[in-house]
Amino acid sequence: MLKGCVPWPEGFVDRYWAAGHWRGYTLDNLLRDWALEHGPRTALVHGDTRLSYAHLNRRVDRMAAAFRLRGLRPGQRVVVQLPNVPEFVITVFALMRAGAVPVYCPLSYRTPEVAHIVRVTQAVGYVGPATHRGFDHTAMAAGIAAQWPFLRRVFTFEEPGTASPYGGLTTDPAGCQYSPLGALDSPPGPALALSADEVALFELADAEGEVPRLVPRTHNDYAYQARAAAEVVGLTGDDVYLAVLPAESLFAFGGPGIVGTLSLGGTVVLADGQDPSAWLSAIERERVTITSFPSGSARHLADVLPTIQADLGSLRLVQICGELLPREAAERLGAALGCRLQPVFGLPEGLLLLTRPEDPAETLLTTHGRPLSPDDEIRIVDADGRDVPEGEPGELLARGPCTTRGHYREPERNALVFTPEGYFRSGVLARRDPEGNVVVSGRPGGPRNARHDH
Repeated sequence: MLKGCVPWPEGFVDRYWAAGHWRGYTLDNLLRDWALEHGPRTALVHGDTRLSYAHLNRRVDRMAAAFRLRGLRPGQRVVVQLPNVPEFVITVFALMRAGAVPVYCPLSYRTPEVAHIVRVTQAVGYVGPATHRGFDHTAMAAGIAAQWPFLRRVFTFEEPGTASPYGGLTTDPAGCQYSPLGALDSPPGPALALSADEVALFELADAEGEVPRLVPRTHNDYAYQARAAAEVVGLTGDDVYLAVLPAESLFAFGGPGIVGTLSLGGTVVLADGQDPSAWLSAIERERVTITSFPSGSARHLADVLPTIQADLGSLRLVQICGELLPREAAERLGAALGCRLQPVFGLPEGLLLLTRPEDPAETLLTTHGRPLSPDDEIRIVDADGRDVPEGEPGELLARGPCTTRGHYREPERNALVFTPEGYFRSGVLARRDPEGNVVVSGRPGGPRNARHDH
């Protein structure tokens, strides 16, 4: 693995391969297979833009070739800070196909967070909007490039109908190159030989008052996560997934999200913005069948749905990500949406908890369900690290085929937040019911705190 990452012990690697969880396919190669199988079908929708699987794969191929011509080399890191637009999906897969490692970065992050991420990863590139909602991302990147000499390539995304003041390829006094993302278009060359054991992407884990921590995700573990989550929710090629959460977030990208939907020939609709009425309009217009709402937005939706006129008859499943809704609000929302709700919980470090379609109503209303994988191991412990009795609250610990064994370049912190046996100390409070379902009840403060509303 990439230097600075903590690998799984050999015995666990053998176990996950033997179980068929890890299969040796890189995510960008999987996209090639999906394009061959589903070529003319619609892969991505954003407003009036519609991309077929064949077109998506072709765009990825040509952008990957252009990244390589611009000097990106296998293993190098590139920060990706984009809204929910097709260019996010194209860029991420193109970077992986070029052998580079995308580092997911929320749009809300500003210079302190982005500079930290660039410094820790020694990122050679940055992909972001020229400007977004009044903030100049290009100027931010220029300031960071002047501070850290490894950042030397900035690729700017411009909204349709706008033009960047930076024009074509330019170079600033610090030696950093700037070019429009849309200009990255070169004839593809021979495919790189990449390993599925390598890091595919970095996710971020953050906590209030702390700098973001980088979570390495390999092709093997991420592909398994998306595939297994797709199986749990019963995804098929007829499904239409609406990405409401930021595209880089755990559930929107791979829980099953974008990757899980594309793996089966379904359609992904990208929602750019946080206006619930726009989400509902997209559900009606595109006949969306599945989506993921953050719990806070879902609670708001339960109140405003009666005032919004939209045909939501296509919906069959809505994931509620994060804290459980109050029972009355969940029942009201499910009735208003006319579909099944699925409480889910996820950590950037990899653990996913999901309820199942066959679960009784009581489980769906009051728990986060069970771990995604049969080889996920969880413990709920007290302050001294001892397992608590069933039903008692404690800290949630996890290890498994999708759960990282360490944050990137954090050896001292890893010694605190990962046990000697490889369990990740999540910093969240949880309890387990008699059926083995987990209820996440909150998160205490402190250095082990990790966001779970992804």
